[in-house]
Amino acid sequence: MGSVKWKTHQRLLILLWVLSFSGVFGFSELSFTIQPKDVTASRGEDVILDCQAQGESPIAVRWRKNGVQLQESGRVRVLSNGSLYISNVRSSTEQSDEGFYQCLVQNKYGAILSQRSSLTISNILLFVTHPVPVEVTLGSVARFSCAVSGSPAVISWELNQRSLPLDSDRITVLPNGVLQICDVTMRDAGNYRCLATYMASRVKSREAELSIIPVSGPRPLMKPHIIAGPQNISAGLHQSVVLECLAEGNPRPLVSWSRADSKPIDVFGARVLGNGNLIITAIKAQHSGTYLCRATTPGTRNYTIAAGNLTVLVPPSLVEKPESQTRPRAGTARFSCQAEGTPAPRITWFKNGHVIHSNGRTKMYNSKLVITQIIPEDDAFYQCQAENSQGSVVSTSRLIVVLSEDRPSAPRNVHAETISSSAILLAWERPQYNADKVIAYSIHYMKSEGLNNEEYQAVIGNDTTSHIVDDLEPAQNYTFYIVAYMPMGASRMSEQVTQHTLEDVPLRTPELSLTSRSPTDILVSWQPLPPKLSRGRVSAYRLSYRMATDEQVTSAELPVPGENCTQYLLQGLQPDTIYLIRISASTRVGWSQPSAWNSHRTPKTSSATVPPAPNLELEPLNCTSVMIRWHSAPSDAVVQGYKLCFHPDGQSEDSIIQLPPQDHQHTITGLNPRVKYHVKLLAFSANGDGYQAHQTVNTPGCPSAPNRRLAALPPPDHIHAKANSSSAVSLSWGRPAFSSGKAVSYSVRYGPVSPSDASAVRYVQTTEQTVTVAGLRPNTRYEFSVRLHMDQMSSPWSTSVYQRTLLEAPSSPPLSVRATLIEDDTALVSWKQPDQPDLSVTHYTILYASQSAWIAGEWQVLQREGTNTMALLEKLESGNVYLVKISASNQAGDGPFSSTVELLVRAKIHHGKNPRHADNHAEKTAFVDSLYHIDQKSMTGIIVGVCIALSCIILCIFILLTKSETHRKSASSKMNEVMHSGASSANQQQAENADVLIPMMRTHFIDAKGGTNLIINHAGPITSDAQNRRNKWSVFSNTQKSNGNKSKIEDPACLYEVGKTVLHYEDEQILYRHLGESESSQTSAGDSGNFSHDETDRTSDRSDDSERNRQEVPVCVCA
Repeated sequence: MGSVKWKTHQRLLILLWVLSFSGVFGFSELSFTIQPKDVTASRGEDVILDCQAQGESPIAVRWRKNGVQLQESGRVRVLSNGSLYISNVRSSTEQSDEGFYQCLVQNKYGAILSQRSSLTISNILLFVTHPVPVEVTLGSVARFSCAVSGSPAVISWELNQRSLPLDSDRITVLPNGVLQICDVTMRDAGNYRCLATYMASRVKSREAELSIIPVSGPRPLMKPHIIAGPQNISAGLHQSVVLECLAEGNPRPLVSWSRADSKPIDVFGARVLGNGNLIITAIKAQHSGTYLCRATTPGTRNYTIAAGNLTVLVPPSLVEKPESQTRPRAGTARFSCQAEGTPAPRITWFKNGHVIHSNGRTKMYNSKLVITQIIPEDDAFYQCQAENSQGSVVSTSRLIVVLSEDRPSAPRNVHAETISSSAILLAWERPQYNADKVIAYSIHYMKSEGLNNEEYQAVIGNDTTSHIVDDLEPAQNYTFYIVAYMPMGASRMSEQVTQHTLEDVPLRTPELSLTSRSPTDILVSWQPLPPKLSRGRVSAYRLSYRMATDEQVTSAELPVPGENCTQYLLQGLQPDTIYLIRISASTRVGWSQPSAWNSHRTPKTSSATVPPAPNLELEPLNCTSVMIRWHSAPSDAVVQGYKLCFHPDGQSEDSIIQLPPQDHQHTITGLNPRVKYHVKLLAFSANGDGYQAHQTVNTPGCPSAPNRRLAALPPPDHIHAKANSSSAVSLSWGRPAFSSGKAVSYSVRYGPVSPSDASAVRYVQTTEQTVTVAGLRPNTRYEFSVRLHMDQMSSPWSTSVYQRTLLEAPSSPPLSVRATLIEDDTALVSWKQPDQPDLSVTHYTILYASQSAWIAGEWQVLQREGTNTMALLEKLESGNVYLVKISASNQAGDGPFSSTVELLVRAKIHHGKNPRHADNHAEKTAFVDSLYHIDQKSMTGIIVGVCIALSCIILCIFILLTKSETHRKSASSKMNEVMHSGASSANQQQAENADVLIPMMRTHFIDAKGGTNLIINHAGPITSDAQNRRNKWSVFSNTQKSNGNKSKIEDPACLYEVGKTVLHYEDEQILYRHLGESESSQTSAGDSGNFSHDETDRTSDRSDDSERNRQEVPVCVCA
């Protein structure tokens, strides 16, 4: 049992021994036992600053003064115990021993730095404020003050070179050197001076006389008035402060104190001195705040208030110290250090006594130190130092790097090749040893120039030895190295390679400042773009300007010489005119997008001398305030003041702020973060307002809460838009450069530029870095922006990019195409624009041809501009039917042709011939042409109509046979009258009815539409409608009576009414068709050949005709 306990104790001792040497128990290889402290000494004294350390020998001790290594000399040397000895300390402009001292100790494990100590040398007392003469009335209040520089001194006062007696409550001497005398009497008059005493030093100020004006009679009543109120004071911890409050009035006012935050005043550490002065001894942090002094007339509500702020300065203290760590090669170490104090302490990190800069693998943010891809050289002491004006404090930690023997060698032969402005191709060879155990490669890259550069990392599989890094900034040098990983650890770093990315177009344009030196010029000035925005060397600027009332733009290109061009004077302008000005910048790659238009009004022409435009400087102080500084240009005009106005971009001007002439700076507060503001300033004199200076400034974003652990996500970058078609745009972007293996998604926001309502804005969600946005309007400019989402966090929206969709070719033909004959050989064709939204038409194409030319495929072509919707067809041949169709076109292509429209050009009538024969010839010619257009559907409709008509005729004959014999005789006698009158009327009405006649082949005539009240035979119209109504029954009676003699009648006639079809057939042949039909239209007599029907209309008309033929009233047939 005893042997078991002994073995257990032995193992514990071995473990403790190992831990002590490994440093896990506080890393005691090196530490301080005594550190230097603050020292105040007189000139010529000797000073010793103590410093002692313990650890493994040998230990070297060095000293630093103000961060620089101190060189030993005869007066300054390091003692054997490490302390610093300075003899005969000096304080002069040539050589002074004052400053901050630190002790640096080092052994084989590393080096550590002591806390900072201050050596202060007391100088000769000098007065910085002397008392000034005072003249007061009898019974009022008098006040003198004085102040010294250097060491804290004790202040006392003399009256007429004798010590001032303080046995009266009327006289008070404050510790800060203020003398107060209440209810002055004639005995208080005299010369006053103050004495400052420190150690063996004693100085006197200049004298100041107190003059008293006697008052006859009682003093008048006076409201309380504070002569000297509390000032804003900053004092160190445990010091005493004086808050002065001296008031006068009649009667004497009562003085009381309170805090603005309503907290109680510490009565144990505070007291009232004299007639209302508040003194707080041994102040603490909780004493900070705003104190209110209130002077009140006794027994009334008359009072006045004065306020002063007390700030207690607290030296820094660490609330979270860095802890020592042991990490393997290629691991990550994180040190945290949090400090508090007033003012807020500044954190500085040291490695073996040297300041660490954030660069590459080492990053510092939010008071934390992070080291990634640890290498053996990272094994060292790491210190966090927090310092402010009241002192400093240091905490030490240690990082031990554990090495693994079985690890791969570093990747070999790393080389880089530039691909574009944002992409570099890396290639390498596998490690020479243990290459088969590599499971992944880690690519590390950062900017080569500058300090505090972030190092980025990309991890890829072991199946490749090349990788494209595509999230780089243009025109930058980058350094790359590669590490191979295996299950047991990581390899050494590969050799580093450096490569330069290509230039790109500038990301933004400079902010413009506009001023006028005369009524006819504008001085445009700007600041050079920073490298991150210029994305290369800016080679030229382009200034564009125009009047607000004129669309004509004038541009001037300004090449950039060796030194940046930052201003340009626009001359020869119109006075009292608003000009719009914008700028764009270019690199060797191309031009950036132009800036927004900036407006500026040139001054009015005046013979009076007015102040010139001030030189304006804008500086954002924080996310809600901007400091404005200016100085006036030399001028003969006397400035009486300044007028300042500011407003956000895109909004109207706010009210004008008038400033006095002695002011040369002003702070604007209450602004919105991340907003562009326009600031305008002018000076005015007795002659009027001067020339105006106009400049813009962008307020920064407000910082996040200090306890927030994660930084805000950066927005996507390198956004590119490309129009694929008239309704689709392809969008691509780069993932922002931050190291995270978590899944991300993106939101794409898009909409027309300047939409009239918010509903026009759309959103698309995707997990890819490309997306095609479809369903857009043709020939429309759209705005796109992208944001990133990860872990319920969202980045800001990226910079907007703009892209216009392509022009869309017309997809429909022109509408309402009509052709009208306006002369014998000229026709007017009219149409409407295709029914297609957002369509741009550049020209119309009109094709027309006669039927014979159309069969041969020979079209005549006319083109009209897109703004015209009419055209004239000239030199048409008479007696032809022309076919016309139209299409619309633009830069994207040609649209479809409209339906063919027919135009009938009538034959000219030749005088000297028989009109009847001429008409018959025209009718026959037209009929032959019209036969071409009769189709099968029209033939079927006519056959059905004829059958129905024959059935009705048989029914009519049957009814008439049943009539009485008397009626038949009467009808027979009247039939002859109808025949003779019909023949004569046919000749008289032939010419006037020529336009409505429908020509038929030989003697067969058809009125298929039933639209006229005519009786038709081979000779033409023979009766009027009125005659038909008078002789209707006579016709039928005579027909029945003379039924046996039908074949002998050469010109029979019958009644024709609306809704009836009249047929004449001979030689047992029946011809019935719709007349005037073609492939695309229907025609009828009397319409001059002008028709326009769509295919749907044609089908509807044909079916309507067929249906009408089947439902018509009984038809009379004459043979």
